[in-house]
Amino acid sequence: MCIIAAICLNMLIKFRFYSNNLAIILGGAVGLLVGGKIAEALDKDEASFKLREKKIIITSINIVKGQKIVKKKSAKGGGGILGSLFGKIKTSDLTFFTKKISTMVTAGLPILDSIKMVEDQTDNKKLKLIINQITKDLEAGTALSRCFARNPKIFDKIFVNMIKAGEASGKLDTFLVKLTEILERREDIRRKIKSASFYPKILFFVAGGITVFMLLKVVPIFEEMYGGMGVPLPGLTKMIISASNFIQSSTGLIMFVVLGIIYYLFKVANNKIPNFKRRIDKLSFKLPIFGNLIAQSIYARVALVMANLVGAGVSVIETLEIVKDTNNNLVVRDVVENVKRGVFSGMDLSKLFLKETVFPAQFGQLIAVGEKTGNLEDMFQSIANYYQEEFDVAVKTLSTAIEPIMIVLIGTLIGFLLLAMYMPIFNAGSVVGG
Repeated sequence: MCIIAAICLNMLIKFRFYSNNLAIILGGAVGLLVGGKIAEALDKDEASFKLREKKIIITSINIVKGQKIVKKKSAKGGGGILGSLFGKIKTSDLTFFTKKISTMVTAGLPILDSIKMVEDQTDNKKLKLIINQITKDLEAGTALSRCFARNPKIFDKIFVNMIKAGEASGKLDTFLVKLTEILERREDIRRKIKSASFYPKILFFVAGGITVFMLLKVVPIFEEMYGGMGVPLPGLTKMIISASNFIQSSTGLIMFVVLGIIYYLFKVANNKIPNFKRRIDKLSFKLPIFGNLIAQSIYARVALVMANLVGAGVSVIETLEIVKDTNNNLVVRDVVENVKRGVFSGMDLSKLFLKETVFPAQFGQLIAVGEKTGNLEDMFQSIANYYQEEFDVAVKTLSTAIEPIMIVLIGTLIGFLLLAMYMPIFNAGSVVGG
């Protein structure tokens, strides 16, 4: 009995070494059923994968509730312990912060001194507070990656894992340079998309403003003038006058209110209803002008992140999980999840990407080359550079073509309104001349 008790106690101690994520029932080679728990498994598939790597035969896997992770509430754009006190932290601020630290650490300064110096140079009050807390945590002996991980809304998984890889390898300066490149590429893509859409938006609002002004102020003057003259009105002029009267009526006001409500509901649904957002994200790839820009930017970002994380020694499965979590497009998230599950099953990464229609065939073909040569990092970097160049060309082409197109459209609209208003005068003149 004592021997049995000792064996059971020993097994219990061993199993308590693992954390409470997934409970596993294992079948041993001798037929003895052994129960245990495995840590850091995202789901059943990952648990199976990790156990198969250890050559353990699985009879069943059951998910059990582990310890609850208590997260402190944070406002949008913030995170961690500080909440939202002084507004949002822009991507450009985060990029500036990382680049400064990278420069100083590369120059040979200790990380703590570097962060303190950047804190003094930071204008964003919220980021300044977070940096201050990071310095306190570092002085208390907390690992750098853990300091950043405490603010997940600001420092995402890509950021934290790159820092963690730098700590583990002893090459923090190198990984800070890579992280800066990721953030700069991300900011560059965001800025170029915003720039490409800014001009059309401005011209659209200008055209809309001119149209509303003419319908509210100019058309009524012409309507009154033609009513006093008794001039017969052409159909086009009547249509414009009817539009003017509609806008000024209570019905028109109600219509604008309804449109505002619809727009608000659309935004809410896009943020709160996954299936609705998934459909919108799918349609975004098919937009006539901006769909290609969106696609190219996503391909470039996915490849760049995978290049740096794989190069940092992060497993392909974990890399895919990070890529999924840091992507806002639900269609892309679904694709990456499918690829991750396929990798769990032992399938080639390239074949899995080739099966997904969201990514072009060229994306998977280039990955296949990297698999054959044994250098996925360089190949992912090449893919990122290729799609970044394609994105830049598309933005430049769009910017060049959109200005004359919008000018022609606005000119046509204004010309149409003026023609509609002056047509009765032209008709009256021709009648008098005849």
